[in-house]
Amino acid sequence: MIKFKEMVLMLCLVLSGALCYASGAARTENGKGVGTPTIVIRKAHHGGVDKSCSISATQDDHVLFVAFTENLGQVTIEVATATGATVDCLSVQTPNGYLYFITDTGDYIVTFTFPDGDVYYGEFTVTD
Repeated sequence: MIKFKEMVLMLCLVLSGALCYASGAARTENGKGVGTPTIVIRKAHHGGVDKSCSISATQDDHVLFVAFTENLGQVTIEVATATGATVDCLSVQTPNGYLYFITDTGDYIVTFTFPDGDVYYGEFTVTD
């Protein structure tokens, strides 16, 4: 009988958590009802240890957020349109972050170049 009670209570806990998440009561979404899109970081040229997990990039409307989770040295960050026109280019010392406001809508690519020649990139779209 005790096992049955534990199972019922466990089921209630799991279902309430799932319903809370599905209805948005857990506050896991932004104002539009969708989660903040995380930009997938891929490697373009990679010679050493994979650093893609040390780069966290997200985009919310017209704002690009980049955070480095560990000290990787001086990193050049370039934001460009999908056609290749540079919008912003800046060198930052990690583990600091980067915040950039993108004025125009469209498809963009953010590129990270490390001193050892490793290059990583992420693609995202800015909509109105």
